Amino acid sequence: MDYIKQKLSLLTTSPGCYLMKNKDGIIIYVGKAKNLKNRVSSYFRGKHTGKTAKLVSEIVDFEYITVNSEVESFILENNLIKKYNPKYNILLKDDKTYPYIELTNEEVPRLKVIRSLTRKKNQKYLYGPYPNVTAARGVVNLLNRMYPIRKCNTYNSKPCLYYHIHQCLGYCTEKVSKEDINAMKEEIIRFLKGDHSFITKRIEEEMQKFSEEMKYEKALEMKQLLNYIEVTLTHQQVEVKDQVDRDIFGYFVNKGYLSIQVFFIRGSKIVGRHSKIIPMIESDGEELTRYIADFYQNIVKPKEILVPEIVDAGVLSDYLELDVRKPQKGEKLKLIDMANENAKIALEEQFELIERDEARTLNANEELRNILGLEKLDRIEIFDNAHLFGTYNVSGMVVFKNGKPAKNEYRKFKISIDKNDDYNTMREVIYRRYFRVLKEQLEKPDLIIVDGGLGQIHAAKEIIDSLYLPIMVVGLKKDDRHTTNALLTEEKEYNIDKKSNLFYLLERMQDEVHEFTINYHKQIRSKGSLESILDPVSGIGDKRKKQLLKKYKTVTALKKLTIEDLKELLPEKVAIELYEYLQAYDKA
Repeated sequence: MDYIKQKLSLLTTSPGCYLMKNKDGIIIYVGKAKNLKNRVSSYFRGKHTGKTAKLVSEIVDFEYITVNSEVESFILENNLIKKYNPKYNILLKDDKTYPYIELTNEEVPRLKVIRSLTRKKNQKYLYGPYPNVTAARGVVNLLNRMYPIRKCNTYNSKPCLYYHIHQCLGYCTEKVSKEDINAMKEEIIRFLKGDHSFITKRIEEEMQKFSEEMKYEKALEMKQLLNYIEVTLTHQQVEVKDQVDRDIFGYFVNKGYLSIQVFFIRGSKIVGRHSKIIPMIESDGEELTRYIADFYQNIVKPKEILVPEIVDAGVLSDYLELDVRKPQKGEKLKLIDMANENAKIALEEQFELIERDEARTLNANEELRNILGLEKLDRIEIFDNAHLFGTYNVSGMVVFKNGKPAKNEYRKFKISIDKNDDYNTMREVIYRRYFRVLKEQLEKPDLIIVDGGLGQIHAAKEIIDSLYLPIMVVGLKKDDRHTTNALLTEEKEYNIDKKSNLFYLLERMQDEVHEFTINYHKQIRSKGSLESILDPVSGIGDKRKKQLLKKYKTVTALKKLTIEDLKELLPEKVAIELYEYLQAYDKA
């Protein structure tokens, strides 16, 4: 603590970013501040609660970088979080992406549903966000039916089906005037901006025409289109009718959580909304300001955003380069109040689920740390092996961070040992994994879990010790019914209460790694030929293999045979072994 006090005394009052580190020198949190001295010192003064208290308990050192302005600190903070991916910043992040409709900027435009906006240099003809991809595709399908715009990605040598059913003008072979194309484009843009009146009128006219001509099926089709527009596309009208695209942010704070609600208003209508609940580390104003700054990484910016009083609108406006307003009265303030109320309702409705999720993840993870006597338990790596009578040997590794799966860090291993030898399989996968961790300086786990008993633990620990890695290895023991029974270390067996959250977490880890490994095993086997599948069966040489391949060309065909059928081509002992092997094939 004296070391921290000494560093605090040297802090500057300039704006900048600070990086909090744990005992291993790993950056666990990145923050920004108008005044570095005041902000960083606040972590080591007074009493903290919730996630802030947990963060402070792990801080043993910090670094800081000064900048010239608050906007620069926003930019630097964002870049540092992307670089280091600190665990406490991850709790506050939101990786939600929304679908948009793109009207392509081509001579003959197409309509596409897209999610990734990072590659879109020209966002002029992007419309949305839509609440889900189904809604976006529904709109695209509607417009493709109503307008004979281009449907194909490349031009064909002759007109396709869309041309013959009058949903395309045959741009690949027919000459279509730019005026006609632009007229369709203008109407589509008008529709995507929220004006559905003209297309509704057109559908009503066509419905009436088909009805008079007694083409009732066509009239019913038009009626269904009208219903779709009314149910799916006619959203809540808001009082502000200036047609400005804007997003409305609201918030509510309770029990250490910040609930955020965003309304997307396009063409004076609410077209969708976004909800997020995050644990608080900074003050509510700082957390909400940071959240909004980060929000537009994956969302197209509107013309204007309306924010509550607690937000630093000036810094946000400079950082996002758009109009950020804090309404004080009138209809726009009512929109903020509506967003605040919805944020409150969301937190009240979901708080019980949040607490239950924390009990099953973070709290259970903390209980496991205490049982094993570990100083910290942020990252767990779990291993499982799979094979079929010693063939197609594979291993899988899944990662849990703070009690939750980190799926982008899962890894698959194809094992070089082609025999039924679980211990050497474990030695190989552990060596390959942690030699690479050392070589590439990857993040080390605090705990390794193997799916097995003492033999598997000893095999893994032998390799870990040879690499001089101070990582605990434990195993998950199963009972006769193949369900998780106990947690094992080299010295002790822990019987975990099967109704406890810790048991739920361990069982989930075991199920996750087993399913991941088995799926990889099936994938590897599916790539093998029937010839290689027959290799492990003793008594089937080249001659018998050719006979079987000639008569039965697939595993499915072979599996339908009885032992009596197989005995017509094979000796009884070989037929029985092949039959048992094939019956076990899909279960392995």
